[in-house]
Amino acid sequence: MQLNKKSKIFIAGHNGMVGSSILNFFKKKKYKNIHTINRKKLDLLDHEKTIKYLKKIKPKYVIIAAAKVGGILANNNFKADFIFQNLMIQNNIIHGSYLAGVKKLIFLGSSCIYPKNSKQPIKEDYLLTGKLEPTNDAYAIAKIAGIKMCEAYNKQFKLNYISLMPTNLYGPNDNYNLKTSHFYPALISKIYKAEKDKKKNLIIWGNGKPKRELMYVDDLADACEFFLKKKTKHTLINIGSGVEKSIKEYAYFIMKKLNIKLNIKFDKSKPNGTIRKILNTQLAKSYGWYSKINLNKGFDLTFKDFKKNNYNKLKK
Repeated sequence: MQLNKKSKIFIAGHNGMVGSSILNFFKKKKYKNIHTINRKKLDLLDHEKTIKYLKKIKPKYVIIAAAKVGGILANNNFKADFIFQNLMIQNNIIHGSYLAGVKKLIFLGSSCIYPKNSKQPIKEDYLLTGKLEPTNDAYAIAKIAGIKMCEAYNKQFKLNYISLMPTNLYGPNDNYNLKTSHFYPALISKIYKAEKDKKKNLIIWGNGKPKRELMYVDDLADACEFFLKKKTKHTLINIGSGVEKSIKEYAYFIMKKLNIKLNIKFDKSKPNGTIRKILNTQLAKSYGWYSKINLNKGFDLTFKDFKKNNYNKLKK
C-alpha cells in the first residue's frame, strides 16, 4: 500500500528538534493519521511496553527520530548513557515494528557513523572502513548497530527498513545548553549572550578550522516523506545540503546576520573533533531528492524560534 494522507504513521521522538520538525511537516502536508506518544506514557527504553504499544496501534509506517543526542562534551563524558540508551530505543522500536507488521520504517542516524579520516565528501560505502572519531564513538557504534539491524531484518523478513544519515542539523526546538548542545546552536547562544552581557570576546573550542556541513531540519523531514514513498534498493542513504564552512566562518556568518562584532579567541585546550565532514549525497539525488533550504533562510527561521523560546533563559 502506497503512502497516502490516511496512512497510519508512528513518529518516535516527536518532542525533539528532529521529531517535532517531522511531525509539523507531516501535519502541514495534511497527513491525518499520525501517532505520537510522550515519555511519561511510554518509555521507549522499556522493551515489553514499546512492543505492546506498537502491536496495539499497528502503524503502516514508522520513523525513528527518538535518540539520546548531544555535542562533543556530552558524547565524551556520558559514553555509557549514549550507547545504552540509543541501542535500547532503536532495538525496541525496530523489533517491535517487525512484530506489529510494519513493512516500511525509516531509522535516522548521524554522519558520525563514518570513520574519522574518511575521504571527503563521504560516501555510504565508507561505513566501517576505518576508526571512528573517539569523542563520539559510543553514539556512532549504537547508530551503526541500528543500520545493521535494519539490513538484517530486511534480509531475513523481506521488509523495507532504511536508514537515512543526515548531516549536522539545526532549526527550531534545538538544544542551546552549552554543556550538551551541538556546535551551531552553541555558537548562536554564545554570540547572542556575549552581546547581551556586553562582552568583547567570543571563545571557540579548538582552533576554529574544522569544517562542517549544515542542513536545516525541515529538509530532513522532507526527505523522510520522500523516502517513505520510495521503494529503495539501498538501505543506507546520506542526506545533506552540500554546503560547508569552518567553525570560524560560521561564527562570522552569525555575527554578520545579527550585526554583532566580537573578537574571536580560540580555546585550544578543547577538542576540535573531526577536521572535515561533508556527505556525498549523489545517491539521494539519484532517487530525486535534493536539499531545498539555504543557510540564510534556515538561520532566519532558527533565530526567530531562538528568540521566542530561549530569550528569557539567556537574560539570567
